[in-house]
Amino acid sequence: MGLKERDDFTWTYDDQPHTDRRKAISSKYPEIKSLFGTDPHFRHLVLACVATQTVMCYFLQDASWPLIVFLAYTFGGSINHALTLAIHDLCHNTAYGNSKPYKNRLFTLVANLPLGIPSGITFKKYHIDHHRYLGGITTDKVLLDTDTPLPWEAKFFKGSFLKTIWLILNPGFYGLRPVFTSPKPITKYEVYNIISALSYDGFILYTFGLKSLAYLLIGTILALGLHPMSGHFIAEHYNFIKNVETYSYYGPINMIAFNVGYHLEHHDFPFIASSRLPLVQKMAPEWYADLPYIPSYLSVLWSFITDKQVGPFARLHRVYDQADGQIVGTRGQEYLTKYLDGTKGYYSEKPDRSFKPIGINKTTIKSFKGITEEDRYIAKCIAFPSYFQN
Repeated sequence: MGLKERDDFTWTYDDQPHTDRRKAISSKYPEIKSLFGTDPHFRHLVLACVATQTVMCYFLQDASWPLIVFLAYTFGGSINHALTLAIHDLCHNTAYGNSKPYKNRLFTLVANLPLGIPSGITFKKYHIDHHRYLGGITTDKVLLDTDTPLPWEAKFFKGSFLKTIWLILNPGFYGLRPVFTSPKPITKYEVYNIISALSYDGFILYTFGLKSLAYLLIGTILALGLHPMSGHFIAEHYNFIKNVETYSYYGPINMIAFNVGYHLEHHDFPFIASSRLPLVQKMAPEWYADLPYIPSYLSVLWSFITDKQVGPFARLHRVYDQADGQIVGTRGQEYLTKYLDGTKGYYSEKPDRSFKPIGINKTTIKSFKGITEEDRYIAKCIAFPSYFQN
């Protein structure tokens, strides 16, 4: 008999591992700081992507609708997805540095233009919390890390068919989840974002016509949904091994995705520009060379769709006390159990709930045996360095 459908998140009262790993690496390899700083070449790549999409709008103004949709998914969607990842980099001020945040925000407006939907500045507003409170929820059920699905999403989108629908709809969930779970006041740069994005849309519509604007919008929506590049949404933090929270992917898609696959390295050092993330592993190889990794984004998407243990529930959560900001359960797991069982069905009640320690290296990952078959399960989309298995 196979494993049952996953019906709960993975819960921990350990802090995220990235802070401790950053301190340890920085202490042993102080030269890691040489990787900090801006990357002017990054700005040229972003401008090239924006220019390419604008030129494509010119060439496609009289194209057939089937060709529009095909190119939107394959070519334009890939570029627009890459631009969303450039915006992710800009959240960390890697274009102009931390001393000039306004320049990074203004350049975000430029990167956002071909997406057709004003979103870059709002993403920045919530993304920093994703790093600060990875997998975090408050005791008032405010989602600190809006990258994580809500309980109702995980309960409803079960089974291969509905999980496929969830992947297709993921751009909507990703964009609207923060607004409904963790609303924040609108900022002046968000207003600028709306004005600049809609002005560009109007320019494309007036100059080249509806088909060109549709090429941009369709590409953004499709490429952020069920698309090979979207494997990174699942690969980065989904719970393929019960006590591992973040994974890296080192394959060829990184070449067109601003190295988003180097995700362990990015969370360890979020202010290192994406072009230099491969150097982090080379500089401190013992911290990364023996960790499980993702060999293929397509295999991740396939596991998400077909594997009962991988789906919207396959996320690791920690709860922060609304009053003092401390992680609930650090004084004992009975505190976290009491909170979860007291949410009146918002989270599942489980008399036998267990809590998972976070594994940050080969030793701590392998030391976790778990108490159930589900705890010990490892998804097929995960690979291990050969000596990890020794």
